[in-house]
Amino acid sequence: MSAVRSLRKLGRAALLGPSPRHALPHAIEHLAKAHRAHHPGADLDILRRAYVLAESSHRGQTRKSGEPYITHPLAVTLILAELGAETTTLTASLLHDTVEDTEVTLEQVREEFGEEVSYLVDGVTKLEKVDYGAAAEPETFRKMLVATGSDVRVMSIKLADRLHNMRTLGVMRPEKQARIARVTRDVLIPLAERLGVQALKTELEDLVFAILHPEEYTRTRELIRAHNAEPDPLDGIAEAVRGVLREAGIAAEVHIRPRHFLSVHRALAKRGGLGPCDFGRLLILVAEDADCYAVLGELHTCFTPLMSEFKDFIAVPKFNLYQSLHTAVADPAGRVAEVLVRTRRMHRVAEAGVIALGDPHRAPGADRDGTGTAAGDAERVDPTRPGWLERLLEWQSHAPDPDTFWDELRDDLAQDREITVFCTDPGSTTPVATLHLPAGATCVDAAYARYGAAGHALVGARVDGRLTALGTALRDGDAIQLLMAPAGTSGPSPQWLEYARTPTARIAIRTWIDSRPPGDGRADRADGTGRSPSPVPGARTAGREACRGGDGAAPGRRERSHERPAAVAELPGAPVRLARCCTPVPPDDVVGFAVRGGAVTAHRENCPTVARMTAGGRTTVPVRWQASGAGCRVTLYAESLSRPHLLADLTEAIAGEGAAVISAAVEPPQEQRVRHKYTLELPEAGDLPRLMRAMREVPGVYDVVRATRGRRPSRGGEAPSK
Repeated sequence: MSAVRSLRKLGRAALLGPSPRHALPHAIEHLAKAHRAHHPGADLDILRRAYVLAESSHRGQTRKSGEPYITHPLAVTLILAELGAETTTLTASLLHDTVEDTEVTLEQVREEFGEEVSYLVDGVTKLEKVDYGAAAEPETFRKMLVATGSDVRVMSIKLADRLHNMRTLGVMRPEKQARIARVTRDVLIPLAERLGVQALKTELEDLVFAILHPEEYTRTRELIRAHNAEPDPLDGIAEAVRGVLREAGIAAEVHIRPRHFLSVHRALAKRGGLGPCDFGRLLILVAEDADCYAVLGELHTCFTPLMSEFKDFIAVPKFNLYQSLHTAVADPAGRVAEVLVRTRRMHRVAEAGVIALGDPHRAPGADRDGTGTAAGDAERVDPTRPGWLERLLEWQSHAPDPDTFWDELRDDLAQDREITVFCTDPGSTTPVATLHLPAGATCVDAAYARYGAAGHALVGARVDGRLTALGTALRDGDAIQLLMAPAGTSGPSPQWLEYARTPTARIAIRTWIDSRPPGDGRADRADGTGRSPSPVPGARTAGREACRGGDGAAPGRRERSHERPAAVAELPGAPVRLARCCTPVPPDDVVGFAVRGGAVTAHRENCPTVARMTAGGRTTVPVRWQASGAGCRVTLYAESLSRPHLLADLTEAIAGEGAAVISAAVEPPQEQRVRHKYTLELPEAGDLPRLMRAMREVPGVYDVVRATRGRRPSRGGEAPSK
């Protein structure tokens, strides 16, 4: 009722007309007082001129409630003034509906009040339904968000405008109330949260709660009413805290901060019931950051702390600039009180967010509104381009369709937490980029945040040094290495849409997939992830021809592949066979075992068979290589991240080293990783290390190892290369 009486008072003042020239109109005396409380030296003449123009241009217009229309811009401006907005914001707020609803033009506003005020008024001016039809609302929000990217005060005015409209929504039809409340819930409240304007956010939440959930709202209101009828146990705890802090010599204010309606409802749903101390929290305000920790120490010493409730948002502020210490303590009677500890500056920013930070274009250390007092550089964070807004502005430019923009905007704003991850280059631990992503973002999101559309080339990722699936959710502080294929050789698959959490990634993936013609292998699920049939059709013959050329000879090599590296055992007359379990080649260290028929089988010294046979009492036979330069046959395992054309690139690398593919098989991919098995014939055994290096250099291949029976590379981590 007090809000209604205030509006009627403003309406009567407006009907009396403007005061004598250069005198402050009666209608804005309350506004001027609220403004001077935050900015004592503010020049009020520009506010007087803005009010005179707004009152004269809106004269004769009324709201649906019957009140003079001028009461609306006055109320919106008063909301901002009480939150500490500077003069330019208040001037634009008084004029915010003139261009939209009256004959006043943007050029007139610019000539009379300057470029900044004109920009803010234009930013909050709605687009006409006549021109945009059903797309008017989403396109209006897009316009406001783009304007907010250059000056965050645009959204400050919009939030105050929506708050006053929600306060007076009762005169509208129920269905229109519900529609406006849903947009407020899905878009405006998350924006208020991200801009840190808690004072507006909490009231908007309660107003939306009352409209969309009237029964739950009524029950919550009755709970609060019943609680308020009884003595508040927090009074006693607050007094005990004041005593503790006085004894410790810490100057502090201790207040009881009631929970708002939706907060009480959420606490009830979470806990299943509410205790007498659950309807509010203690708020402790101090002068300096160090005092916050001193208060915390006293609380945890003199009361019983609930450590599970402790959070330090001073050392690690939230992405919306919020800072506080959160804790909970129990008094000797076992009553638990939640406590917030912050400085007065932190409290101002927590309540008013970016509104409290003032003009984003003001140079650091510049005077505020001519008061002669400058905000300390350490106290101010430029709110013009917070990380989430940067991301939003980026993806919206790639979403020309209004419906896509509207859906993605609501999804994006639903992410109410942010994480920070650090990108490193392959082979380095030094971060080369810092990415701010919404909580729940994956490796796919990181690729598109880092590289934009070039994120299509992602083939794998390491998180904190370990290979991981592309759909892995990242955690705050992770170090990520993005493994990229050469441009144009890879592309996303439809499954990536399941991994993507950010609009930037989703829009880019959909655009890429939609742009591929039907039948394009890179957009097909089987090929889009580098999957190949297993075993590879024709690998024995096609691979051999690819490596040897049309006449079966390896290009540029002597045709000696039929030769075998000669090994001699120190057992007269005994022929030596090379064990198939470990396929030794020069210059491997080898050892032999006598087998039936008088022959000796040679194994690599680190072959598991050697250890097993030695443990069984078998006697070893010394073996040495006799000839060099002979050909050899070897089996290799290659592990890679799945991508298109990988098999072709690998066989090309093998052919480039003059090796013939005797057989090849590719296992089905698991978590974007593929295992290949190749049996190869090399013209010279000494070429094996170079061949393995060439295979490892193929993009997407992260390991190549020699085959050993009973030992295969593990998908879960790195296999040692030999």
